[in-house]
Amino acid sequence: MTERAAEEMNRPPVFGKEKKLGGYNMDKVVRIKMGASPEYTIETMGDYAGLGGRALTSKVIVKEVPPLCHPLGIENKLVIAPGLLSGSAAAISGRLSVGCKSPLTGGIKESNAGGQAAQVLARIGIGGIIIEGEADPGKLYTLVFKKDQVSIVSADHLKGLGNYATVEKLIAEYGEKPAYMSIGQAGEMKLAAASIACTDIELRPTRHCGRGGVGAVMGAKGVKALVFDDTDCPVRKPADLEKFKAANKVFINGIKSHPVSGEGLPAFGTNVLANVINEAGGFPTNNFKMGQFPNVAKISGETQAETETSRGGLATHGCHRGCVIQCSGTYVDKNGKYVTKQPEYETVWAHGPNCGIDDLDAIAQMDRMDDDFGLDTIEMGATIAVAMDAGLAEFGDAEGAIKLLKEVGAGTPLGRILGSGAAVTAKAFGIERAPVVKGQAMPAYDPRPIQGIGVTYATTPMGADHTAGYAIATNILKVGGFVDPLKPQGQIELSRNLQIATAAIDATGMCLFIAFPILDQPETFQALIDLLNAFYDLKLTADDVTALGKSILTDERNFNKAAGFTKAHDRLPMYFKREKLPPHNATFDVTDEELDQVFNW
Repeated sequence: MTERAAEEMNRPPVFGKEKKLGGYNMDKVVRIKMGASPEYTIETMGDYAGLGGRALTSKVIVKEVPPLCHPLGIENKLVIAPGLLSGSAAAISGRLSVGCKSPLTGGIKESNAGGQAAQVLARIGIGGIIIEGEADPGKLYTLVFKKDQVSIVSADHLKGLGNYATVEKLIAEYGEKPAYMSIGQAGEMKLAAASIACTDIELRPTRHCGRGGVGAVMGAKGVKALVFDDTDCPVRKPADLEKFKAANKVFINGIKSHPVSGEGLPAFGTNVLANVINEAGGFPTNNFKMGQFPNVAKISGETQAETETSRGGLATHGCHRGCVIQCSGTYVDKNGKYVTKQPEYETVWAHGPNCGIDDLDAIAQMDRMDDDFGLDTIEMGATIAVAMDAGLAEFGDAEGAIKLLKEVGAGTPLGRILGSGAAVTAKAFGIERAPVVKGQAMPAYDPRPIQGIGVTYATTPMGADHTAGYAIATNILKVGGFVDPLKPQGQIELSRNLQIATAAIDATGMCLFIAFPILDQPETFQALIDLLNAFYDLKLTADDVTALGKSILTDERNFNKAAGFTKAHDRLPMYFKREKLPPHNATFDVTDEELDQVFNW
């Protein structure tokens, strides 16, 4: 008997009777009820028909989760949803949304990831997974989704494992065909910075629903992993194949012809921004004390790509099949051995300049550790910088930063403080300079010399989040026009429009990087609408896309209001108005009264 066969015979028992899913039109919701004997039901989309991605996750949270519940309590729910176009032949449509009440912010959360999970889940025919209740203390489970069945299987043998070891064991059990989602030690410990890993094309757990502590909620439910196996499931078919193919061709051409999505990102990855943002004076350094990093050339996207290719790694790579931007890569060590996926711009900044570190190998090591433990790289980099301000390590001390990160993985008392995020760490050590909004750490753009992103940080329902309304596009890259980043004028309208558009894009399953061509190319934006219309036999217009975005944001803000949020939560920390940031000596000058006008529709 083979080792694989022996493992199959010894697999823990399945709970609940298997049920046929039937159909592959993403028209089913699977509701998982965790408890002493976990069970599930398969439902029609019902009230959630016509929704996907962020539109679905936020609607479920608003409709089914008490706003005042504890994020780690039995009343919270974890919602997983592919986008409206996921699982189809539409280019770059493989983004996955995960929603819940956030243990980091205390408000609503949608956390988004690439990888293969969304594409595979959609082809199985599942529009959403709703995980509710909680398992018995100490019990862990794997949820398995196949063409004709759902299974809930004991995962006690995966307890305490990092994401890499977890996926390795899952592959031994279920093979190389499925896509996998999992949590590491941070999620099991229910730390507020915990992420959920999604596997990439090579089945590495490198694409993360990182922000807001969604991994902690998955851990609180007693779910260690999810397995999506689309064997014998076809690609989702559009209602009008010819119109769909024509729209997809225009859409792909637009993406490939734009200088950002067609040239910069494929050549140097997201870290192409390091030199750009440093030159603009908005590259947060040493816990947001400076806007430029003197050694930026050592950690730039250009240097990173050269390092990867010279060692036998990859500077251009897609995180899921169907990606035409290919902004990822593969980072290897000096001996050509795999370390991690190409660290993203946010990760390079967070564990690099924000901590005063200029060593790409050390940054890659921390990226690997974050992915393995299951931690948000932005939150952890910001947290380590706060810890450095508190004297736990010196700025520039890579070994000290790695040591602090190991504390988190080990679950020591200090590690649990750090794993709870930058706001908690600052409070524990008496530090004012905590660059957070609604408890979530700011990403790699200082809001003082880039005021539009400051408006987004302050007002998005998600806590400080660049992806919620990426004002960098217009403030710095001059995509979709230009709004002077150093002046408050025009920033409210810019952030408002981008937040609306982003919410809608997050519902489609499309990568946010399509924003670059659709902001500059009217025909590419129309092609996106044409893709949706051809797929679903609709007659959507640009106004309908705007209405969808507004609807999502309205739901999210209503939830946060019911959870106790007020306009006082839509603010940056006071020191951003008080402390001048070199080299521009800028402060954040958008007034509170103006911030209150972002959602005035």
